[in-house]
Amino acid sequence: MLALSSFALVDSHCHLVFRNFNDDLDEVAKRWKQAGVTNLVHACVEPSEIPSIRQLADRFSELRYAVGVHPLDTEHWGIDTLKVLRNAALDDSRVVAIGELGLDLFRESNLEQQLSILLPQLDLAVELKLPVIVHCRDAAEPMLVELRKRAENGTCPKGVMHCWGGTPEEMKSFLELGFFISFSGTVTFPKAQAIHDCARLVPEDKFLVETDCPFLAPVPFRGKRNEPAHVHVVASQIAELRGQSLESVASSTTANAKQLFGLH
Repeated sequence: MLALSSFALVDSHCHLVFRNFNDDLDEVAKRWKQAGVTNLVHACVEPSEIPSIRQLADRFSELRYAVGVHPLDTEHWGIDTLKVLRNAALDDSRVVAIGELGLDLFRESNLEQQLSILLPQLDLAVELKLPVIVHCRDAAEPMLVELRKRAENGTCPKGVMHCWGGTPEEMKSFLELGFFISFSGTVTFPKAQAIHDCARLVPEDKFLVETDCPFLAPVPFRGKRNEPAHVHVVASQIAELRGQSLESVASSTTANAKQLFGLH
């Protein structure tokens, strides 16, 4: 694997609590350090993950995390969930975001149910002055409707559109609301032309890189478990698409992630 120890990279969205990391997480960590990954932001899909994610933050000092409920996990939202999320965020300064939250109309059609858990999480992010990590799949229009309403009355949080898979026009709309755009291994897929176009067009100070591991391993690792070290492949592909050096992309995305999440 290419060593990038001279470059600082941030994997701005990963999932390490899954069982397929149980047996070799120390080796995985060794590889991300060799690849120059100095910070990781661990996403959360439902509240029962929070204690395990916190233990990972105890184990790896470079890890920060979010708390939230994924739009495809609405069954995990209960009467006390908002309180659980609030207390978890207030209890640990390593919580740097609310999420991942959002809308997913690719796998489900229960828009109203998804909105019912999205809206209180957006409110919580504003209350706690934390950014949001947004999952948005085949749902740009309803997401923009909600965020634009909030922008008009001053209740739209800052945040990032994670694992970007939309069009340049959709990206422009989220950028206008102040959101960052995060690219995953999908940017390395040969047929992902819209994502390639977005990577070329996104402003230098408005994009991040991520793995979304263990999902969406980039070329040439497709079909295998993804891991944080592979974020260098994402950054390399974006550098090629933008006609920039890898060092430049690493520098920009690291600075952007630190700004958004308040990383040190």
